[in-house]
Amino acid sequence: MITRKALALLFVLAVLPFVKAQDIPVNYSLGENNSDRYKFSTVLSIDKASSGETVLVRTYYGGLPLRPKGHFIEIYNADMTLKSDYNYKYAGEHMVDGFVKNGQLYLLELVYDYDKEVYQYKAHQSPIDDFNFSERVLLSVPSKEVMNPLAVSKYNRKFGNGFSTATHFNDDKSAFAITVHHREGKNEKYKIFLFGTDLTQQLKYDLSDQIVEKNYAFENMATSRDLKTLYFMGKAFFKKRRFDAKERRYQYELLKITNTGHTTQEFAEAGRFPESLKPILIDDKLVSVGFYADRKDNRYNGLAYFELNPNTLAIQARKYNPFSQQFMDDKFGREVDATVKNLIFKDIHITPNKGIVFSAEEYFVTVGEEFDGNSGRKVNRYHYNDIVCAKLNATGAMEWARNINKAEVTKGDAAYASYSTYGNGNDTYFFINSGETPKKIGNERILFKQGYSRNPNMFVIKIDEKGGLSYKKLIDDKEVRLPIMVSRPFVDKVSDELLFYAKRGSKKQLIQVTIGGMSSSPSK
Repeated sequence: MITRKALALLFVLAVLPFVKAQDIPVNYSLGENNSDRYKFSTVLSIDKASSGETVLVRTYYGGLPLRPKGHFIEIYNADMTLKSDYNYKYAGEHMVDGFVKNGQLYLLELVYDYDKEVYQYKAHQSPIDDFNFSERVLLSVPSKEVMNPLAVSKYNRKFGNGFSTATHFNDDKSAFAITVHHREGKNEKYKIFLFGTDLTQQLKYDLSDQIVEKNYAFENMATSRDLKTLYFMGKAFFKKRRFDAKERRYQYELLKITNTGHTTQEFAEAGRFPESLKPILIDDKLVSVGFYADRKDNRYNGLAYFELNPNTLAIQARKYNPFSQQFMDDKFGREVDATVKNLIFKDIHITPNKGIVFSAEEYFVTVGEEFDGNSGRKVNRYHYNDIVCAKLNATGAMEWARNINKAEVTKGDAAYASYSTYGNGNDTYFFINSGETPKKIGNERILFKQGYSRNPNMFVIKIDEKGGLSYKKLIDDKEVRLPIMVSRPFVDKVSDELLFYAKRGSKKQLIQVTIGGMSSSPSK
């Protein structure tokens, strides 16, 4: 006979949003712990060559105040053993990214040529088996020098400094688009370039006629397989239109761009305000997913789904999925009049039955003061809080939405904060740094919180196809005595592996995480 206590226990296990589990099929192995000559550095890129070698590029700093001094390149073999390294003693003005293609390492840089008075995108290129860098100019744009040429915030509303540019990669990093907003005399120009990662220019398009009425801040992109079509999603900020109190000054627009022309689809429906929309190509199907709000203040009410004709961009189907009560309980417990906002898109995973698993993070910036002796200075604090994850079926109906409670804040390198995610079949895995034990914040809720240890633990959280949540501590701070760059892994979808970099001071180490397969003991 089942007792009342047993029934009560079964009920509690059924309703708990998180179940601590040991059967999550995620394992790890450790590379050797190496010494490092550069105490102050940030990771520019992690990529893998076709030979299986991992190529890691770091920007290192020196002097007071700290300034970029060069780029240190590390080559690891498949066993995570440091095979070779190279010091590229070139600091660069604005290093954008790095990637490996056909046995070559490319470093993409924006630089100002004072003699020619032009901004140039340059590629620094070298074979990875025998480092010998050469430079190639990808494009040049006449302009006066400005204070901040890179559009660091992709949500900029205004164009006032005379030159602004941004770079966006597609999901599989086979191509990147460059947008350039600049002046020619009294006229504003807006141009879009698409390059493959072999540095072949695939398209060039002049969008200047469109910026008479709008400023564009693009956020997400998708490309056709042949890289001849670019789908660019972003905010279009109106310059001259008058607005009433219930309207927003921008709308989301999707642009389909080829060398011969462009097509625009506006997402503007009365009483619906889309946010963080992302275009996705699923086989021959074009969809866009994101959030939506019922009011203009970005308090999100649920997930939006649009199916579009990939040729004309006509909307063929749309769905607005309100957040479920389960999701609101996950996030807020029993709090009344709670709001969801500040969500930034992070990742998409397509399941075997063409379902869409969509994740985002609650991100915002606050300004505070730090005091040193008798003086104070303003500092930005970057908050990486809750993770939102939802699944839509193949027709855009929401099957479930869950919230993972976490709280992190950093003043500098965000590589150790935030999270990374990996989709495998019908399951989705999240990797986060956290303190020793998740904090209970209610009978049915826990919070992963930044620990006070110098070496936070890495946790893995699994969401299954039904929206069930479980977690386990994957790596203990006593096993890896270095903080792990949890949001900057190399993701290998062929082998279902993620490669993380851990570093502090003069020590560094690689950690390989494998999804599925037999359990393996950590190697040290």
